[in-house]
Amino acid sequence: MWWITVHPTVSSSKQYHIACGKGDLAEYLLVPGDPDRVPKIAGLWDSAKEISYHREFRSFTGKHKGVPISALSSGIGPACMAIVVNEASRVGVHTFIRVGSTGTVQKDIDCGDVIFSSAAVRLDCASNCYVMPEYPAVASYEVMLALIEAAESLDISNYHVGITATTADFYAGQNRPTVKTCPLRMEDLLPTLQRAGVLNFEMETATLYTLASLYGLRAGSICAVYANRCTNEFKPEAGEDNAIKIANEATKILYEWDKKKRKKGKRWLFPSLLIK
Repeated sequence: MWWITVHPTVSSSKQYHIACGKGDLAEYLLVPGDPDRVPKIAGLWDSAKEISYHREFRSFTGKHKGVPISALSSGIGPACMAIVVNEASRVGVHTFIRVGSTGTVQKDIDCGDVIFSSAAVRLDCASNCYVMPEYPAVASYEVMLALIEAAESLDISNYHVGITATTADFYAGQNRPTVKTCPLRMEDLLPTLQRAGVLNFEMETATLYTLASLYGLRAGSICAVYANRCTNEFKPEAGEDNAIKIANEATKILYEWDKKKRKKGKRWLFPSLLIK
């Protein structure tokens, strides 16, 4: 056979990169890029313990308002996110929410706002390893609804819902100046995305969405706006606290909705189910 079916592991029970095994992670997983954001997320839970810290992959598991929850950092970039989805799903995670940072490309979005990605432009390259580029990168509608419900219930109104562009590179890949001139096809990327109504640049969401859809998992993404490419504003950590609060609350909401679906014997969430 020209392929192999054995997945690398740290030990007989731990995944190779994230160093987590069965039972280490809850079924609901928050995925920041920055390892330092993991304890910030877990700091709002009822209880939390650190599970592992291997390379850029740092994980905590605990309970938030009585709901089992985990957080695992992905590091920077689409290839690292692909590792997280592959390995975390093997140990039982079925719902992923990216909790990241981003730069907006629209003038009317402020630093400190948050963006919920309904879908993503696949400029990440990594997802092309799994399926043809025409395959869409879309969020789970249930996770999107939970993020919006969470923001509203927390009285956080400065959120935006729309399409994100996920790139493989932070510099030339997002039309930033580099030592060498950008390839010709990249020169018009920023204005093209702006005209198309794309809200922001980041580096993980399209990979997460594509793999989640292929694997039958749920995924959503919330990013705090640190920069505005139109106004050249840059405010590190602006909106991070709100993004964390929303993601934590959305997990509780999804858990409750999932219980209601199981009780009613339904596979999909629909509005009237929530009022019965």
